Amino acid sequence: MPVISRLAAAVASAYGWGRSLGAGLEYLVVAGGGGGAGSADYGTANGSGGGGAGGFRTGEEDLVLDTAFTVTVGAGGSAGSAGNNAGSNGGDSVFNTTTSAGGGGGNHSNNTGLNGGSGGGGGWDSGSGGTGNTPSTSPSQGNNGGAGAPTPYFTAGGGGGAGEAGSDGSAGGDGGDGTASSITGSSVTYAGGGGGGCYSYTPPAGAGGAGGGGDGSDGTTSGEAGDSNTGGGGGGGGADASAAAGGNGGSGVVILKFQILSMVNSPMV
Repeated sequence: MPVISRLAAAVASAYGWGRSLGAGLEYLVVAGGGGGAGSADYGTANGSGGGGAGGFRTGEEDLVLDTAFTVTVGAGGSAGSAGNNAGSNGGDSVFNTTTSAGGGGGNHSNNTGLNGGSGGGGGWDSGSGGTGNTPSTSPSQGNNGGAGAPTPYFTAGGGGGAGEAGSDGSAGGDGGDGTASSITGSSVTYAGGGGGGCYSYTPPAGAGGAGGGGDGSDGTTSGEAGDSNTGGGGGGGGADASAAAGGNGGSGVVILKFQILSMVNSPMV
């Protein structure tokens, strides 16, 4: 629990500034992305859903210095292993009273993707996408995952991203794109959903969404992991023993930007 405000207060005290020192603070809180699901580990035509992106939340606060607050960065969800296993949800990220929910894990077969900051993709056999923005926030922290498509496509749904929903398997199962932030001084996109996996190349496996989402398996390699410190979802697995595992979700990130608003040169009370 980094106590940034206590450090700032100690510095202020050294210069004779009082407890009325205030700080304007901008924050970005992105949770860990969900893991992509693992598919069957034999040569059956199916793919598994991509993980949903971690919840994406921004805002501003005026904090009173010499007051502790909590910062937690959520870990990425674990990938589903070969043999039809769902990916797990990512971990929540927290700043003070703001919590971003971990992305929903992808699922397999005809199972629904898990709910989360953004929803995980459903399995190839008409599995529905998971519900994003769970729990509900305003503005929304994420979007729904895509649904899987049965024969002849065999492609699972993409995980939802902060900027858009994941695509259905019939459209390639792409992960939803994330959302850009310039809190660091340059524009960076976070919280992209993981792509859905497939067995054959027609249509191709789902691509990971912009913002760290991992690509889905094309039947020759395992699902790709989401990028670290982006909250990107992991890609879903394909249907072959060497490619059936999903990808892990990417870890989240919490970024705080301080601006000193006022300083009162008075003794500490």
